[in-house]
Amino acid sequence: MKIHPITDKIFALHADIKSDDLFEGIWPIPYGVSLNSYLVKSEKIALIDLVRDWVGAPGELAGQLASLGIGLDDVDYLIMNHLEPDHSGWLAEFRAINPHAEIIATQKGIDLVRSFYGIEDGVRAVKTGDRLELGEGVALDFFETPNVHWPETMMTWAADGQVLFSCDAFGSFGALGDRVFDDQFSEEEHIFFESETLRYYANIVSSFSLFVKRAVEKVGSLPIEVIAPSHGIVWRTAPGEIIDRYVRYANYLEGPREKEIAIVWGSMYGNTERGLDAVIEGIEAEGVPYSIHRVPNEDVSWVLADAYKSEGILVAMPTYEYKMFPPMAYVLDIFERKHVWYRKALRIGSFGWVGGAKKEYDNKIAPLKWESIESVEWAGSPDEDTLAMLYDRGRALARAVKEA
Repeated sequence: MKIHPITDKIFALHADIKSDDLFEGIWPIPYGVSLNSYLVKSEKIALIDLVRDWVGAPGELAGQLASLGIGLDDVDYLIMNHLEPDHSGWLAEFRAINPHAEIIATQKGIDLVRSFYGIEDGVRAVKTGDRLELGEGVALDFFETPNVHWPETMMTWAADGQVLFSCDAFGSFGALGDRVFDDQFSEEEHIFFESETLRYYANIVSSFSLFVKRAVEKVGSLPIEVIAPSHGIVWRTAPGEIIDRYVRYANYLEGPREKEIAIVWGSMYGNTERGLDAVIEGIEAEGVPYSIHRVPNEDVSWVLADAYKSEGILVAMPTYEYKMFPPMAYVLDIFERKHVWYRKALRIGSFGWVGGAKKEYDNKIAPLKWESIESVEWAGSPDEDTLAMLYDRGRALARAVKEA
């Protein structure tokens, strides 16, 4: 990978991670992910955000710095906007190469520097309003943005170029290749990255949407020409687009959401699937768009992305040993963790010798504050009366979504 100038003093560095590893040990990244760092070069040199030792990322970082004639040991300041190990995992090795660089983070970030890496010396805690002068009129200003998405997070702003280094905020899944700027990607590629941005947000950030809105308000008065996150595209032509996108995602928490239905289903022997087909016919009759995901065949990462943006949710699953179909129990657990709240919802499902899923399901969704249409359960294969009822329930759910 090559280094990418943002201004004559600020440069984007990145490593593309293409691996079967799961991001955060949970989320698939079949299209990869970028780890972005940034160099600010003046009388003093600052490196903003680091990498972990993942698919050769430290070598990429060192090689891109070397292309400017800069070694890791030339760095005067290491700015740590966020201490999650994908941005800090190589910190101990960096400190061994460069023992004189001052590590700068929020106070909670410095606490993590100590607890994760045992580094006590050469650290400085900063807060909102603090400034780091690099010489020649170049300075970095710091803004605490707690819980976007860890308690220690901050953003860094450079007046030179009006660049906001936002770390995980405004980030996305997806490897970048030899391009990093928004104006270098086609419309089709932007459609792909928008999908991966939503999935990233739903998977990583959605629990902290209230804090996202607060962070946007905090930096909203800054003149911003470039958004420089630590994952994904660097926005130099249309930075407002990614800000607006994140605000829209944050608003999905309490609404408004997209007038769509996310269908999540599982079926053991086809009986629940036959009932689902009737519900879908009812939804289609009302003209409401929907996404559809089968579990456990499809990873919850994609289920969560569509559920997070959709006003309606349809859960279709059989009873399994007196309780919920286990893969669906996991999905609903993730929904609770990621705050998929206030949806219009319907649950359907078959059972064999006895029901039981409904009781567990009702308990599971109670914290989600869903507005539920009366569920439908049936023994064995659905008969014609049941199919007619399911069709009507599909129409009822679709109407509730349209009226929301």
